[in-house]
Formats: sequence, C-alpha cells, structure tokens
Amino acid sequence: MHLVAGFPPTNRDDWRALALEVLRKTGVEAESPEEALSSITYDGVTLAPLYDAADLPKTLRKGAPGARAGWDVRQRHAVADAEAVLADLEHGVTSLWLVLGAGAIPVERLADLLREVLLDLAPIVLEAGPEVREAAETLFGLAAERGVSPTGNLGASIGTAGRDMTAELAARCAEGFPGMRAVLLDATPYHDAGGSDADELGCSIALGVEHLRALTGAGLPVEQAFGQLEFRYAVTDDQFAAIAKLRAARTLWARVAEVCGAPDGGQLQHAVTSSAMMTARDPWVNLLRTTIACFAAGVGGADAVTVQPFDACLGVPDAFARRMARNTQALLLEEAGAGRVADPAAGSWYVERRTADLADRAWAWFQEIEAAGGITAASGLVAERIAETRERRADDIAHRRFPITGVSEFPHLDEKPVRRSPGDGGALAGEGLPRIRYAREFEELRDLADAQPERPVVFLATFGPVAAHTARAAFAANLFQAGGLATQTAGPGTDPDQIATAFAVSGSDVACLCSSDKMYGLHAEAVAAALRRAGAKKIWLAGKGSYEGVDGRLYAGCDALAVLRTTFDDLEVTR
Repeated sequence: MHLVAGFPPTNRDDWRALALEVLRKTGVEAESPEEALSSITYDGVTLAPLYDAADLPKTLRKGAPGARAGWDVRQRHAVADAEAVLADLEHGVTSLWLVLGAGAIPVERLADLLREVLLDLAPIVLEAGPEVREAAETLFGLAAERGVSPTGNLGASIGTAGRDMTAELAARCAEGFPGMRAVLLDATPYHDAGGSDADELGCSIALGVEHLRALTGAGLPVEQAFGQLEFRYAVTDDQFAAIAKLRAARTLWARVAEVCGAPDGGQLQHAVTSSAMMTARDPWVNLLRTTIACFAAGVGGADAVTVQPFDACLGVPDAFARRMARNTQALLLEEAGAGRVADPAAGSWYVERRTADLADRAWAWFQEIEAAGGITAASGLVAERIAETRERRADDIAHRRFPITGVSEFPHLDEKPVRRSPGDGGALAGEGLPRIRYAREFEELRDLADAQPERPVVFLATFGPVAAHTARAAFAANLFQAGGLATQTAGPGTDPDQIATAFAVSGSDVACLCSSDKMYGLHAEAVAAALRRAGAKKIWLAGKGSYEGVDGRLYAGCDALAVLRTTFDDLEVTR
C-alpha cells in the first residue's frame, strides 16, 4: 500500500510558492516564507517553518541513549516529613531527593527520615551543601546497619563541598559503593537565573570538565571520574526545546569523553521541571506546564525526572500536589508508554536539526568559558551573559511575546488564592546568581491591586454594535486584568454622552476606546472629548490610528507592563 499514491510529487520549492501565495493574500509581503515564518531562539537558533531530509546533520550524533524501560521517578523533599516520604515511595516514586541544611531538612533528622525507607530499593540523592560529609556518614551508617549497599548520589560538588572533600567522597564511592555517585553537577541555577538552553548547557559542560580535572588530579582514573558525575538540567513546557536540550547535552558530554579517552563515559541525566516557569497565580496551570515538561524529559532521554508539585513556588507542597506530581509521571510511564522507546525523537528532521544547532552554540559557549580560565574563573562572564538573556526574555514577557497563561494572558481575577505554609518555593541551590520566575512582575502588580480597599477599575468605552467592539474589548480587558485591574464596559451604542455617563458611574479615571477601525473614524474623537469632559485622566485606544484626545494605544506587542504601571499611577493605586 503506497500512502502517497495518486498525489503529485512535491518538493520544497512547490511548498514555497504555495506558502507565499497564502501569505500575500493575508497582506504579508516577504521574499520567502522562511523570512516571514521563521523565528529565532534566545540562543540564536533559527526555527524554520518546514524541514526535510536536507536539514539532517551531516555527522552522526553521539551520546544517544540505549534501550530503556522507563525512567527513575525522583521526588524532591525539603521538609522532614517522614509520612510524605513514605507516601511517595508507596505510590510510584522510585528515588528520593532530600534537601538538607538551613531552611530545609536538618542533617540530624536524616536518620529518622530514612528509618522506614528500604535503602536497597530506593536510591537516595542528597543536597547537603557544606554538610555533605555528615550527611554521607549518616547514609553510609544506616546502610551498614542494615547490611545493604546504598545507591544514589551524595550531591557533592566543588562549589558546595570544596575540591578536596568532593574528591575524597568520589574516591570512597568508587572504591566501596558501586551504586553510589558522589558528584551532582547542578545546571539549574543557570536556568533559574534566566539563562537560555545553550547558556545552561555550556556551563554544565564546563562544570563537568572542572570536576573531571579535580577528580583525576586527586588520583581517580578517568573512567572512575566519569562514573562519579551526574548532571541536573531544567526542563520547561517548551516541549521540543527541552527534548533538544537533553539530547544536545549527551552529545556534548560524549565529545568530552571521547577527547578524554573514556568512550564509555556517558552522561547520567536528572531532569527537573523548571522553577522559573511556575506561577503563583492560577497555579493549577502549572499542572499542564509540568506535564509537558515531564513528557519532554522522558522523550529527551532523562535517566531520572523530578516533577515539581504545582504549588511548589507557594511554599510547602501539600499531599494533593505531591500526589498529582507523582501521578503525572505514572500516567506518562504506565499509560502513555513514554519511557518504552529509546530516543523516540531520533530521525525527526526538526528535532535533529535543532539538537545539532543547539549543541554547536553550547559548545562555542563552553569554549569561551574555558578560554576565560574555566567555570569558576569565568563567573563574571557567565553572570553577564545570563543577564543579557534574562533581559531579552523579560522584554518579551513585558510585551507579551512570551505569553504566560493565567498571568499575562487569560488572567482570572476571581480565582480563589492557594495558600501554603512557608517553604523554599521550589527554588534550587544557586551559583551566586539571582533566582527568577517569569511571571513575577505581573504577579507583583496583581498583588498590589488585590491589596487595595477596592479593586481599581478601567472603563472600556465600547461603541458601535457588539460585533464591532467585542474583539478589541476582550483584548483590552485581558491586558488590564493581567495587572489585577477590573474592567467595566459601556455596552453597544454610539452616543458620546451616554458613554461618558457610564464612565462617570464606573468611578474610574482611565478609559480605553474599543471598537472597529471604521467606528473609530466616525466616533473616536467625539467619544474621547466626552470622556475628557467627564473627568478622564487618561484615554487609551485599542487598535490602530491616531485621534485627537487619545493619549496612547494598546496593540498586540505593546509593552503591557509599562501600560499597567502607568495606569496604576493614573488611578493613584497605593504602593
């Protein structure tokens, strides 16, 4: 059976001609559809509208994962709650990530927390900072008492435990605990500071090389040094970006292993759903974000995956949130079968091209770090580059080119707040870098609006028939509500005095004209004049055109945060 039988053969040039014809009918003039429809990532990778076999990389990608039967379901705990730990293990979690130290689980509570945990079945991953030796001794002591050999990772690194202690723990694990690694290279701080995928990847490879030098310098054979390292990456709800990142990471590390003479030094990956993408407002949407991110992590080949509970950025996750986090993985593994295929994205023209392009840019960034003396010496360079990426993304968020559902888009002003006990907000350990959440600036405005005795109101001066003003009124309402501002509409009609009367009743000082271009030409100036007589301090217009009496325009791509802050000032919102 030939699925293409009866269809005329086509090629990319045929597609270009057809696509250009459609674009021109919509008013878009371009030399090629690629010019009109391509986009560029924060790493400078061009995402084209169409891919074919010609886009496949010329060389075979290294570091592809082997056969697999799922991934390790790893849950994070930063509170000494033995009941929560056991509930996770009894309902699908296969390993534990325990955060120890100030503001988290006291190291002296570790033994009690693991009292009923079967250490021969559940790998333990520690995040203990400078207390890593004490935590390691506790874990090894418990294992010795029970006559088992522990598995997992001690979570040591040069940045937290120091060079000598990290090397010492690595040698100890290599010699006496074959299922335990000593070093965890956490690249998520670069992501959580606002870095791009290539920023995070390049820094992670530089971290890996720095630790290889430390371990081999302390006497470990290169193969054992590779065997002591595990990498942690953030994954977001940008599905294909996350898949490409994990695939590129393995490619990069395979190249390092090849150069070091350790062809079997594959990369062990732990993927964590991004803290930066999580929202405190409408946090239920985080369930969708983390599901997509988890799927991408599994398809991308992660060895272990942590799904952060949807309320992680609000404080200590409750039992329902933890259950949803682990069930997300259970559904993907057991029902969707997402872990049954090794590298399912392999052969995709788009994913292969994106993986190769991302790897190229990350390797170039890694080389810059190495030329500057390594990841520690280049900390200033790293901070500067990440700050540049952070600012570009912040500009996109402000202009809503980077939409955040439930926050900058489709906000729900009447949502019932979700309250949690104070916690670490799901934030991971940093490398002297800031921690951000993409939604924070919009959420701060929402918090300010909510704190007022009465919610501030913007009046939407709709005029003309309903069909003429609905689209722009919805657009304007969405924008103002993203800052926590309520909106009231004038309804249909064209009488300026009636619209001005409705404005006066609303109690607002700010109005926004909402209608069609045709109706603006007929009535915009008269309505604006009537609103001004009624006391309007600021008059916006949703859409195109310049009219007397209008102070500014709202349009797709305008700086929404600037509009909202100006409106807060015009409404005299108390800060």
